[in-house]
Amino acid sequence: MKTLLLSTLIAGLLATAAHANDHGDERPDHFKGEPAPDLATAVANFSTYNQQLAAILAADELGVEDLGTVHELTYTLENALETITAQVADMAVTLEEVHQGSETGDVERVRSNGEIYLEAARTLVP
Repeated sequence: MKTLLLSTLIAGLLATAAHANDHGDERPDHFKGEPAPDLATAVANFSTYNQQLAAILAADELGVEDLGTVHELTYTLENALETITAQVADMAVTLEEVHQGSETGDVERVRSNGEIYLEAARTLVP
């Protein structure tokens, strides 16, 4: 039954693509997902959409509609992870500034970079 559903879905997608190509239509825009312009938004989306994914995966069976939902929500998760990855890399650089400041006795370097680091860190782990 699952094989039949998957075969039907694939055939339908191929037919749709062929129809679009026959008529010179451009491929429609792909789902973009929710944007993650900053760390707070990325973490919130990451949490929310992981919960949605977990709920879908908890089902005994996944249908075609479930797979479509998973496909769409992974775009938001990818956006969130991209932002989180970039922000964590920035946090590592800032933490190194704190580390270097502590080694050289530069209180202002430690204080200013430490506050920047902690603000971002608290977004990840309150």
